[in-house]
Amino acid sequence: MPRRLTQLYAGLVLYGVSCALILLGGLGLEPWNVLHQGLSELTGLSMGVVMTAVGALVLLLWIPFKQRPGLGTVSNVVVIGFAMDAALLVLPEPTGLAARIPVTIAGIVLNGVATGLYIAARFGPGPRDGIMTGLHRVTGLSIRLVRTAVEVTVVTTGFLLGGSVGVATIAYTLAIGPLAQFFLRFFALPETDGDSTVVAGSAPGRVILRR
Repeated sequence: MPRRLTQLYAGLVLYGVSCALILLGGLGLEPWNVLHQGLSELTGLSMGVVMTAVGALVLLLWIPFKQRPGLGTVSNVVVIGFAMDAALLVLPEPTGLAARIPVTIAGIVLNGVATGLYIAARFGPGPRDGIMTGLHRVTGLSIRLVRTAVEVTVVTTGFLLGGSVGVATIAYTLAIGPLAQFFLRFFALPETDGDSTVVAGSAPGRVILRR
């Protein structure tokens, strides 16, 4: 349990830091953060606060699907946004394309590491993953189709609100699956009979690989 808790919160903090790095890179954001940035521009709130608020609202949408959140689900809502805002306060903004490209790459890779860490801890999926699995179960549509439809909607809405879509958005979309899959296996913990938290209904390697 101590290792699982350490892995969970280390992953969530690093996820927030990785989002900050991608934002500082200025080459586009991952799909959900396009929406978060658009809402941040609209409301004047920080992206971390918006991320937390959206996560909480999405979690409410679990109710019709009769899904139960785990510790990781609730922690996901609270920790990532705070960690992102904290990282943005201390990390310097890169200047010039030669600096922005490696910062963006570092953010994408760190995002994969963080995803593997917190999901492999088996404390439950993030709120956005849960809405996708819920829609899959209710509609009977494939996970791939549901996930694509949700993220296209999210990116389009965020872009219309002023969120940044760019080469990093495409790079993230192509890279995060393989990266997260690799780090899920790397950080996988053996299951024991004592694991009692609410978790995703499938093995770590089969869960959706985005926050």
